[in-house]
Parts: sequence; C-alpha cells; structure tokens
Amino acid sequence: MNTATTLPTPAAPAPMSVFERYLSVWVALCIVAGIALGQLLPGPVQAIGRMEVAQVNLPVGLLIWVMIIPMLLKVDFGALHQVKAHWRGIGVTLFVNWAVKPFSMALLGWLFVRQLFAPWLPADQLDSYIAGLILLAAAPCTAMVFVWSRLTNGHPLFTLSQVALNDTIMVFAFAPIVALLLGLSSITVPWATLLTSVVLYIVIPVILAQLWRKALLRRGQAAFDAALARIGPWSITALLATLVLLFAFQGRAILQQPLVIAMLAVPILIQVFFNSALAYWLNRRVGEAHNVACPSALIGASNFFELAVAAAISLFGFESGAALATVVGVLIEVPVMLLVVRVVNQSKGWYEQGARCA
Repeated sequence: MNTATTLPTPAAPAPMSVFERYLSVWVALCIVAGIALGQLLPGPVQAIGRMEVAQVNLPVGLLIWVMIIPMLLKVDFGALHQVKAHWRGIGVTLFVNWAVKPFSMALLGWLFVRQLFAPWLPADQLDSYIAGLILLAAAPCTAMVFVWSRLTNGHPLFTLSQVALNDTIMVFAFAPIVALLLGLSSITVPWATLLTSVVLYIVIPVILAQLWRKALLRRGQAAFDAALARIGPWSITALLATLVLLFAFQGRAILQQPLVIAMLAVPILIQVFFNSALAYWLNRRVGEAHNVACPSALIGASNFFELAVAAAISLFGFESGAALATVVGVLIEVPVMLLVVRVVNQSKGWYEQGARCA
C-alpha cells in the first residue's frame, strides 16, 4: 500500500550562487591568505585577537552576526503549523538530527582523533578537535539546506517547516547536548561561555532576524526577495573574513602539521554519508514522498557551520583545534553535499519503488 503523502509539485530549482557553488575554493584561498597574513603581519593579527570583552572577540563577533542574521531571515517560524502535515518526514529529521547525529559524531571523534589518528595529531589538541566536531554536529543546517532542497526539487513547505522546527529546538537543545557530549568525552564544559554563545549567536540573531523579516515583508514579497538577494553575499563575505583571521592564528600549527585538515575531514565525511543515508532510508521505510525525503536527508547531512565556528572560537579561542575542526566542515561542505544531492536525485526510481511497497 502506498502511504506516501501526495504533495504539490515544487517550483524548478534555482541555481546556486557563485559564492555558494565555489565555497570550497574561497575557503582554500582563505587558508592561504590567512596563513600568509599571520606570518607576514603577526603584530596586527595578535592585536585583533586581544580585542575581547568577556571572552568575546569584538571583530569576530560582529562578523558572525553579519554571517548568521541574513541566513536566519529566510526562516519563517510561522511555517511551524506545517509540521503536522508531514509528521513522518519531520519525525525522521528530528530523530537523525538530535538523537543520532551529535552522538555518532562524538563516537567518530573518539575513534579517529583519540585512537586511530592520535599518533599523528598534536597531543595537546586532541580534546579540542573532538569538541569542534561535536559543535559542528550539534548545529543542524539552517540556510544552505534551502539550496540543497531546491537542487533536489524538495518540497518547499516541508523544507521551511523542518528548518523552523530545528531552529526552535536548537535554541533550547544546543547548549545541553554540547555540554553532555563534552562531559562524556572528558572535556571541561565552560558553561558560562557556552550559554553566552547560545545567547549571542542563536537567541539574539533569531530575534533580530525575525524583526527585520517582518519589517521587510510589510513592503511586500517582491521587496523582501530583493532585499534577500542584496544581503545574501554578506553572509559568505563575513564568513570568509572570519576564516582569514582564524587561519592567521592557526597558520603555524597547520604548517607544522599539514595533514591535520585531512585527518579531521575523515570523521566529518563519514558523518555526512551516514546521516544522509540513514534519513533517506528511514523516509523510504515510512513511505514518505521523495520530495520530502530529500530535504529530510540533506538537513541531517549538512551543518549550521557559521554557528559552529562562532561557538568554537568563543569557547576555545582562535588558535584552538576546535576552531580548526569546525572550519574543516566548511571546507568540505559544498562538494560533499553536491555529491549527496546527485545520489538522491539519481536514486529517485529506486526510492519511489520502495515507498510504494511500504
């Protein structure tokens, strides 16, 4: 019996912007530029690093707000009422994002960082690397999932409702899950800094973005779309500027251990493929439509890496392994997610045959 929900056909997918499609190239250039800047101008770089108030670096804090707020403008919390219409897909999304993803990443971090790769990694950064991986996994994707959903003809209302619900949960669950997994990994939990990060980089940006969104929508949908198109590049530009600063601090460690980035990429890659495959298969088993299964699988595979980078810098500092680990997630995000998009698109026939039999 076919229990798949019949949903309206979504609009044709919009193309990725140049910034989005070549994000990995920009990140690689930021690595080179940041390392060069740190070696050539160590004084000014260190001066920027000292511009802190209550453990928050002011230049980086500003850049992170510019990163996050334009992305949160796309989130419509009014779409939460759509959740009940797609409860099976939403259930899979929530299960993978909150019951599987952070815990499986903590396990993968322990396996690869503390065990398999430990002889080739700096001993004093092992805990920090694991913390960065946990921060990355505990922040489900917010903005980029709209891109991945469009590329798979994902159902737009389902995508919007699952993002709105995930962001609502993240306000309350991010800090406890991170603290729990850091504690289980025997890593000291800086609770005050963690809660400050949640307020600074989740709560306040969400409130500001929603107020801005309402103000823009009062001018009409066309004006809102035009505003999104204008401010969209701000997020990526601010992210790249933050990465240049981060690698200016990380340059010496990377030059001494050039394989660190490749080793940190291994658990992240496994995590992406595991979570996307699990969510995709579970949606098939419960009989969800393909255009619901795709965004459900993709949100579990990708990360809100802007938040992860911000939290890692606040909790552990620019020069920490945690900050570096979150940046590796940014580096591999686009090419790996495009591969996942290709797989789910090409497997549509297989998926729908199984869903009909569910």
